Amino acid sequence: MAHLITTLGPRTADQLGLILPHEHIFVDLGPIDEENWRGATPEEVIPVMAPEIEKIQTQGVTALVECTPVGVGRRADIDRAVSEATGLPVIVPTGIYREPWIPPWAHEATAEGLADWMLEELIGEIEESGVQAAWIKVSAGDDGITDAEAKVLRAAAKAGKATNAVIGSHTIRGRVVRDQLDILEGAGYTAERFIWIHTQNEPDFALHLEMAQRGAWLEYDAIGGGQSDEAYIQRIQRLLDAGFGHKLLLSHDRGWYDPSKPGGGVPKPFTYLVETFLPKLRAAGVDAGTIRQLTERNPFNAYAR
Repeated sequence: MAHLITTLGPRTADQLGLILPHEHIFVDLGPIDEENWRGATPEEVIPVMAPEIEKIQTQGVTALVECTPVGVGRRADIDRAVSEATGLPVIVPTGIYREPWIPPWAHEATAEGLADWMLEELIGEIEESGVQAAWIKVSAGDDGITDAEAKVLRAAAKAGKATNAVIGSHTIRGRVVRDQLDILEGAGYTAERFIWIHTQNEPDFALHLEMAQRGAWLEYDAIGGGQSDEAYIQRIQRLLDAGFGHKLLLSHDRGWYDPSKPGGGVPKPFTYLVETFLPKLRAAGVDAGTIRQLTERNPFNAYAR
């Protein structure tokens, strides 16, 4: 049976409702060489992030996808601690961020070695945290895919194919998304199990349609951020009209405790989608069943194994 692998164990669709498919509980956005993430403790993070989790639990959110990979401070032990403190299941990735955040050991490893490492986390646990990785997070820069990024993609394809884990890629704009899919498919993976993260940042809507037609998931995140709600709603309606509502994900890309800042910084709440955006989507004529598909069935189907 299809299920989500979470910090609190497996969850089936009938155990879950609304899922936020792209958020961060913990991420280190400070200077790479300082590695502030290493020194953080659950005791520091829980008082900051647990209240943010509790807010969305009152809104009916039943799970959250953590999108911090290796390179920007992944701490599965901290994700688990916040999850256990609040009772909210969290879905944690394996995988590596893009240049220049790819660590030296990953540069030195072969694609086969990286695939074996990902498989160990997808089947076993992440760094003795007791957390099994559910999916694979990668990234690529806008100026083209580097050799190291391509190697990570090939490794992800091998590990993803072996486990049916979805691969999500941080791509600020859409310039390299075609190349990413070419690499993944060339390595035996399928576009149907690929999430184009930050799709909303690509202004060419024709490319959104092209990737949906190819089979990829489109993720409109940063809702409540820089772009207007109306811009999101217009694109959502166009995708629905084109028959791609079953391949669309909606989230904030918010949070988070950043150990490079005093006290972790000031978190950005995860509440905007339910509190503000979904009522606007309903007012624009999107029916309740479609909204359930966008916020419940789609994220489950994307991340379940």
